[in-house]
Amino acid sequence: MSAPTAATTPPPTPGAARGGLLRSSRNRALLLIGIILLALVFLFGGDGWISVLDYAMVAALAALGLNVLSGYAGQISLGIAFFMGVGAYTAGWLGGGQPLFPGDPSGLGLSFLIWLPAAGIVSALIGALIGPTALRLKGFYLGIVTLALVFIGQYLFLNLKPITGGTQGRYNFPAPGFGDFSFASPTTVLGLDLTTNQWFFLLLLPLLAVAAIFVGNVARTRIGRAWQAVRDNEVAASIMGVNLFEAKMGAFILSSFLAGIAGALYASLSGIATPGTWNLVFSIEFVAAILIGGVASVWGSILGAVFVFAVPTALNSFQLLPQSATSTGLSSGDLSAILYGLLIIVFLLYEPAGIIGLIRRFRAAIQRFEARRKGGEPATTASSEHAFQLDVERMDLAQRPDAPQPPV
Repeated sequence: MSAPTAATTPPPTPGAARGGLLRSSRNRALLLIGIILLALVFLFGGDGWISVLDYAMVAALAALGLNVLSGYAGQISLGIAFFMGVGAYTAGWLGGGQPLFPGDPSGLGLSFLIWLPAAGIVSALIGALIGPTALRLKGFYLGIVTLALVFIGQYLFLNLKPITGGTQGRYNFPAPGFGDFSFASPTTVLGLDLTTNQWFFLLLLPLLAVAAIFVGNVARTRIGRAWQAVRDNEVAASIMGVNLFEAKMGAFILSSFLAGIAGALYASLSGIATPGTWNLVFSIEFVAAILIGGVASVWGSILGAVFVFAVPTALNSFQLLPQSATSTGLSSGDLSAILYGLLIIVFLLYEPAGIIGLIRRFRAAIQRFEARRKGGEPATTASSEHAFQLDVERMDLAQRPDAPQPPV
């Protein structure tokens, strides 16, 4: 039996396809369009829209952390709000200055280069302390343990008044800056009057880009493959030599670190945090973000955060939906909550890969259309590439001289 003609031009491996993300002219064009749109919003969108983007980028950073643990490593977690609160109050204690009013906690007034990394490190250390106990469980039971963290955090945040401010909350959060420069101070640069939200935009965008590139690269390393093996089948991963405890702990610590950084930036951006800020609903919103955007996907974390956090905020802030005239009617906030609640159900039922899955389907449809228009065969998908490679391996094995031959 002769080998298929397609064997003369073997398809690229999935790793090569990912490595050449920007080699495609279409991808480069989309990236350029995205940069131009962000620049236009930054310059002409108005302070309100930039504020929405700022909060969305902070939420995307936290969603990346949750996706590391729940998406890549497959460990259910509802405790991300707790780690964000730990990061926020660590930043407030280390970087905050003098109290703004009686009862407002004071801070040590340390530099931005100290309190921001420390917020992530303290959250990661607490995650390292909790992880050995929590990660002995899995599935539903692990979800219950992480859910308990939120309620424990609520109690601690209410009673640690010298750090959190208790029920009245803390207002004394530090603004990021270097020396005499502060990102929270409107200034004029090259004739442009940059507002506080614009300065935060210039800070948050590169931070999110660095975190996204880091998570994406780690996911393609041996560590990331170990996470995915644990997620898919712990027994098989253990047989292959994966240390289950180390893989889970690594994901738990990195997730806690990113959540702590996001919590510190969230508190610095809003300038206030009460214990009720870090509640169960907040955690569930991040779960919704990675489900809608796409689990185990960097872009899924970002798109999901934009949809769950930015879209409702924009609808409420700019009254893009009709407002209710009575107390019993639905407000724009209610309508947006119903909208993304329904979309969670739709994605879970029909597209578990989320928005990223829809984008992949759309791109595959475009490739098939272009192939038919050119009169060729439709482009192969990643699954067909794997199947082709396995077929080639089986064919090569059968052609080996020492392979067992069928009886004549």
